[in-house]
Order: sequence, then C-alpha cells, then structure tokens
Amino acid sequence: MKAAVYYRNGGPEVLKYEEVPDPQVSPGGVLIRVEAVSVEGGDTLNRWHGPLTARPHIVGYQAAGTIVAVGEGVTHLKVGQRVATTNANGSHAALRAVPARVAWPVPDGMDIRLASVIPVAFGTAHDCLFEFGRLQKGQTALIQAGASGVGVAAIQLAKRAGARVLATASSDDRLEKLRPLGLDHGINYARDDVVKAVMKITDGQGVDVVVDPVGSTLQASIGCLGYRGRVSLVGHAGREETRVDVSPLMPGNRSVTGVFLGAEIATDRAHDMIQRLIEDAAKGDIRVVIDRTFPLSEAAAAHAYIESRKAVGRVLLIP
Repeated sequence: MKAAVYYRNGGPEVLKYEEVPDPQVSPGGVLIRVEAVSVEGGDTLNRWHGPLTARPHIVGYQAAGTIVAVGEGVTHLKVGQRVATTNANGSHAALRAVPARVAWPVPDGMDIRLASVIPVAFGTAHDCLFEFGRLQKGQTALIQAGASGVGVAAIQLAKRAGARVLATASSDDRLEKLRPLGLDHGINYARDDVVKAVMKITDGQGVDVVVDPVGSTLQASIGCLGYRGRVSLVGHAGREETRVDVSPLMPGNRSVTGVFLGAEIATDRAHDMIQRLIEDAAKGDIRVVIDRTFPLSEAAAAHAYIESRKAVGRVLLIP
C-alpha cells in the first residue's frame, strides 16, 4: 500500500510518500480501506518529537473508511461497513488496522470525510467542557485556539449546551468564520491582551471554563477564570516551554485539569459519547468544518499548512 512515512523526526519535509507492506488484521480488530484522514494537531507534534514505532513510521491518530477484513472475535462490525477510527498511529496510509473498540459505525448517507473528523476533535472538546469542565447552561466558556479542530468543536458544543462562548484566534478574519458556529465574543490574541479582553467582556467576573489546547497560553487561561473556574488543559500545540504561576488558583478555588481522551477512549462512556456525536453530525445538529483537503501524496504540504496556523477547522488527506 501507499503511505506517508518518515524515518526521523523533524519538520513537514521528513514526510515521504512510499510503498510499504499492508497492515494485517489482528484478533479483535478490523482492517479498513482509508477514504479520509483527519490530520490532528497531535500528528504534527508526534512528527516533530514523538517515538517512531517502526522505520518507516506511519503517523496519525484518525481516519475513516470501509472495513475490508475483520479479526477473530469481532461480531458487531462487518466487511463493507463504513467506520471512523482512531489509534496511536497509522492513519496516513491507504489501509489501516485498528482494534474494533476504536472503530465507530458511520450512519448511512453521511459523508465519510465528515465522519473522519469526529472522534478525536469532538470527543476531546466534549470531555473538556462537560466531563472535566462541568460546564452548565448559563455559564461562560473561553475556547483558546478557537479555529483549531478542538476549538471549532468546543464552540459548537458549548453553545448548544446554553453557554456564553468566547474564543481566541490569530486574526479577525478567522474569528469572523467562527461566529456562525456559535461564537459570541472573539478575541484576536495577536493584537489584544486576552485576560484584559475577557475581563472587559465579562464585567470583571471571568469565565467558568477554559478549553486550552495550546499549553503556552495556560497562564492567560488561569488569569481568565472566575470564582471556581476550571481550565481543561488538553494539548501542547504551542510547543514553547512555559513556566506557570499557579498561585492565582487558590484565592478563587480555581482548578486546572489535564485532559487526555486517549486514556479513556475504550471505555463505554467515551465510546458511546463519540458514537452520539457522529450521529449528531450525521443529522446536522453539529457542523464539521473542513478547511482544505490534500492528496495523501502531499502529506508534507498538508502538515506545513496546518503549522502555518491559517486553517479554520480540520485539514484532510485523501488516499
């Protein structure tokens, strides 16, 4: 099969498009013909400094396609069924083998490209807001990096839960594209002080929940919290090393929780939550935003585009 691979960590230029052996289905697993790859922020981070499980290494968390083989013991999925999948690596390829537990059926008639985006981005956003952020109707949420995949998902999920939604992005143009998704107040972090802007918008009260997929923005996220406010820290997209003063947490009984969907993705709770989100997207209750698509052969260009921070929503690879 063809795959986007690399032999060493580094920038997008390390990605090569090569012929590699087909993966084999394992007991309890499925093999899919990949039809859409959702490139995750974690994919670019792993390319920079993640472990290489093989040489050549195939990076990638998330892809959707059609099952071409099922392993021993799999009874709830079948050949010919369309699924969205996630796993530690292996998405940037024409074929992918994953455990059946991390393959979610795609409803009939749903665009497979949209389904490919749901598990990681929307599942992570849901956990940040509700499982760990405990967001309630009438509260206020701040979404850092609102134009990211997790950000686009979090804006929508927070809004439909009845929250007031603030978000940051690097330009006014990107913020304008987020308003139809439910954004109430946008903050251009390239121009404005985020903490001052949040306090002005909230009349000095701060926000109840911050979703922070950046990491280097954690100090500002803490500074935006109101009394008993919660930060869901879910990524390190900023890549910069950051020292954080946590003393502001104590006077206001505030908290920071690290969130990693992968730690619980095989649980009934997370599995069922992701399946509901896929079905919601199929019905049009939530919107999947795809910024651009690239052929799998141009994976290096896709990664470079993501790292330019120009995208709004997800970037896809099509084998």
